[in-house]
Amino acid sequence: MTDSTGTLQILSGIDFALDTRETAAIVGASGSGKSTLLTIIAGLDTPTSGTVRLAGTDLFAISEDDRAALRARQVGFVFQSFQLMGNLTALENVMLPLELAGRKDARKAASAMLERVGLSQRLGHYPRVMSGGEQQRVALARAFVVHPALLLADEPTGSLDFATGEKIMELMFELNREQGTTLVLVTHDTGIAARCDRRITIEAGHLV
Repeated sequence: MTDSTGTLQILSGIDFALDTRETAAIVGASGSGKSTLLTIIAGLDTPTSGTVRLAGTDLFAISEDDRAALRARQVGFVFQSFQLMGNLTALENVMLPLELAGRKDARKAASAMLERVGLSQRLGHYPRVMSGGEQQRVALARAFVVHPALLLADEPTGSLDFATGEKIMELMFELNREQGTTLVLVTHDTGIAARCDRRITIEAGHLV
């Protein structure tokens, strides 16, 4: 990767492939490059060398607009900080990716997904009046409503207490199994990592 100061070597020699429906946890110490790897997998950051293929497409051989369009169709995101739009209701947050994709049934599909995550009574509520667990359920609904081929999650329980985090992870794994999504998540939680098919350990930017 490069920035205004020149080249930054954050990751080196990373090479792995994931099968359809596989779940993988990226683990390692803070600053080891876990989140950077996740953003490169998503095509949000551009590496100075190397290839990332999503469903057979080389992400860095296509334009930025084409990458964005591919992400919209194929990739869902869940973040530690929820990343909900504060000026939109729960329903509107979940409708957003469907509307961007031109779906005519956005309201119906978003309502059904919010019901699936246990928030059918919160459709008209804004994030500011919802608990952290509820906000992350909205984020899960938004991520899964497009039926992504790949779900990327960055410390999805990092802002939640233990009990709430456990419920969120159980829901995430349930939705993942139901939709047959490939799941890649960054976590410090060894218990969460143990539930995945594979553990990818990063140490000082290298695969261990």
